[in-house]
Amino acid sequence: MTLKPRWFVCLILLATLTRLGAGDANSLTAKEKAEGWKLLFDGKSLNGWRPSTENPSTFSVKDGILIVAGPRSHLFYEGPVQNHDFKNFELQLDVKTYPKGNSGVYFHTVWQDKGWPSKGYEVQVNNSHKDTKRTAGIYGIKDNYEAPVKDGEWFTLRIKVEGKKIETFVNGRPISSYTEEDKPERPANFAGRLLDRGTFAIQGHDPESRADYRNIKVRALP
Repeated sequence: MTLKPRWFVCLILLATLTRLGAGDANSLTAKEKAEGWKLLFDGKSLNGWRPSTENPSTFSVKDGILIVAGPRSHLFYEGPVQNHDFKNFELQLDVKTYPKGNSGVYFHTVWQDKGWPSKGYEVQVNNSHKDTKRTAGIYGIKDNYEAPVKDGEWFTLRIKVEGKKIETFVNGRPISSYTEEDKPERPANFAGRLLDRGTFAIQGHDPESRADYRNIKVRALP
């Protein structure tokens, strides 16, 4: 039997660990399944998702990652989970931003062919873009102006909506909390930013922007 050099064995071990880590992406543990979590992204395709007709090529899938890079466009979940109709929920996504990256996650929204979604709230994804509103702020409603993480590193964004309350977390740390008033006043361009029910959408913001997503999962709440 020929013994391999120590460096070669280390490389094999590293590659194996990398594959194991990749295999964990876009999957649910037994505990998560028992808790009611459902995957929204299979890591292989855009099955269950529908892009707007405005620049659909902004969205692509590679190596288990949803890549959002290109001109303004939005990708709406229209899959079978909850018949893509959510009211109270926890949504969790792993995200990585790049320099100048600007994206966002909408909820309680509905598919539209172009433009910024007019229905629902947006949770910001942005750690270095010229727009000073940063990740996990509730855009235009309860903004966050301090980046909770740096570009180039994966982080976990969690959005929880229960009744009239919206909460956001990054890597488990609370960032924004907002309770919608009985009759909130909104400017005309935010008239649809109200709690209701609907689906999720991921935003492509501009040609210089990129953000990556994986492990997109949701748990319906009573």
